[in-house]
Amino acid sequence: MTLADHGFIEVRGAREHTLKNIDVDIPKHQLTVVTGVSGSGKSSLVFDTLAAESQRQLNATFSAFAQSRLPNYGQPDADRMAHLCAVTVVDQKRLGGGARSTVGTATDIGARLRLIYSRAGRPFAGYSNAFSFNDPQGMCPRCQGLGVVSVVDETQLVDRDRSLDDGALTFPAFGVGQWFWRSYARSGFFDPSLPLREYTDEQWRILMYAGQGELKAPNPDVTSYEGVIARFNRLYLHKEPESFKGKTREAFERIVTRGTCPDCGGTRLAEAARSSLINGRSIADLNAMQADDLVDAIRSIDDPGVAPLVRDAAEQVERLGILGLGYLSLDRATSTLSGGESQRVKMVRHLGSSLSDLLYVFDEPTVGLHPRDVHRLGELLLELRDKGNTVVVVEHDPEIMAIADHCIDMGPGAGRA
Repeated sequence: MTLADHGFIEVRGAREHTLKNIDVDIPKHQLTVVTGVSGSGKSSLVFDTLAAESQRQLNATFSAFAQSRLPNYGQPDADRMAHLCAVTVVDQKRLGGGARSTVGTATDIGARLRLIYSRAGRPFAGYSNAFSFNDPQGMCPRCQGLGVVSVVDETQLVDRDRSLDDGALTFPAFGVGQWFWRSYARSGFFDPSLPLREYTDEQWRILMYAGQGELKAPNPDVTSYEGVIARFNRLYLHKEPESFKGKTREAFERIVTRGTCPDCGGTRLAEAARSSLINGRSIADLNAMQADDLVDAIRSIDDPGVAPLVRDAAEQVERLGILGLGYLSLDRATSTLSGGESQRVKMVRHLGSSLSDLLYVFDEPTVGLHPRDVHRLGELLLELRDKGNTVVVVEHDPEIMAIADHCIDMGPGAGRA
């Protein structure tokens, strides 16, 4: 076998899903576009066969312990695949990460800005972690870096016209018969048949506000007593509504109201980070700017000590604009992005990589993209290729097909019996 034999990724006898013994050669270090009507097997070939096998073999190189914590990829149904590359899949799955994941964290632009401010910001506020809302050094102490504060509406959590036995505690986890309910109704502090409105001030304080371990219940069967508000705040207050389901989520959204944190103004950052300025702007100011405006703000930072970081950050932000995402700000939560936006945000991170000889797989990256931006997207795909990578794109846009080095058309005749 000669070196030239390794110039193609070989797939032989692919039968995953709707594929019928497909043989295909995909040239390395080129841009290949895979086309075809819906149901023709484009995704079955590219994602469920080619990418899945590459990821499976790569994961197999790790220890058994590491493999147990990695996604499990079954072996695709194919006779043989040869000369595979390490794969990076850039699909349309929405970015997760919860409330602490933003465009800035997902693209690593935020990390670059933190380094810039830690070195050039005045007054000095600390090292880069002091500018991170995901680090205790940099997060607002009141909202814990979330930018919002949650407040419990007691009138929604407790119905004072009812007794404990009649379901005065409205949150499902505190409902009649639940363990938490028994810790109150059977504690010995209260008459469970008495409406809460008839409690004395001290009984009301004990029911609602007693801290964990503050009091020992008269009933020895209740080993740990904690007030309703104290327990709810500790266990549930800082959770996201999305972490609950059904009636529990409905009750949570009724009981907990959220608003902008009054201390940090929604920036998520501690006062020291908000007070450190470059050109009269804080890092919070930059995070709130749209990408199209942020490029010039970053480039205006004239400090030789951070010049390489400034150049790198500006290029990354500029790519957001090139990909039609110039309207996004770095503090935009990734959970609010569409599938197409999520895919292009992922692209920004990969376009800044200096790795080569990788296989990049894209799933219709032009979805949701304005026609004027398709040409610039094509240039970025070619940029990835020119770094020595193999780029495979499932796409139907004629402009992307036109710049491809190689096209694979699934069909014609796909879907016929």
